[in-house]
Amino acid sequence: MSERPSVHTTWAPKGKTPLIKSSGSWKKLSLSGVIITDPAGKKSRLFLRSLTGNMNKEEAVRFLKDLKRHMRGRKLLLVWDGLPAHRAQMVRDYIASQSSWLKTARFPGYAPELNPIEYLWATMKKRYLGNLADLTEIGTALRNCRRKIGDAEVLGGFLKASGLFG
Repeated sequence: MSERPSVHTTWAPKGKTPLIKSSGSWKKLSLSGVIITDPAGKKSRLFLRSLTGNMNKEEAVRFLKDLKRHMRGRKLLLVWDGLPAHRAQMVRDYIASQSSWLKTARFPGYAPELNPIEYLWATMKKRYLGNLADLTEIGTALRNCRRKIGDAEVLGGFLKASGLFG
């Protein structure tokens, strides 16, 4: 998300066209997330982190370290996209050093519809974060959105929509 808003249609009283006020700056808020579930696609929960600026290899490693603490010794198969930060040598080295708990696989770049987190991002942008331009406003909306969208049933819907879980 950036301070350049993602514009979506909305409701307004007749004759009162809504206006989106934007600073026009390019300050950016990056989100990283994982839908954690069991092999059957049940008991889903959301692990989500935001950072000001762009995701880079250092932030990707920091995210994985936070994820390790969150997993509390449980093993994880992380299936993720091909973001350049995910493919960086520093990240690959960290993953190799964590083989006792972490295995990774990659979604094909030509099939984002297979990635359940893409359904989460689309829902967040369209339903909760669209038409917002100020990073403070986005942060507040993100916290509210997380409570609503982090429900196991909603997350299960994203998993089912991807076709990876029945």
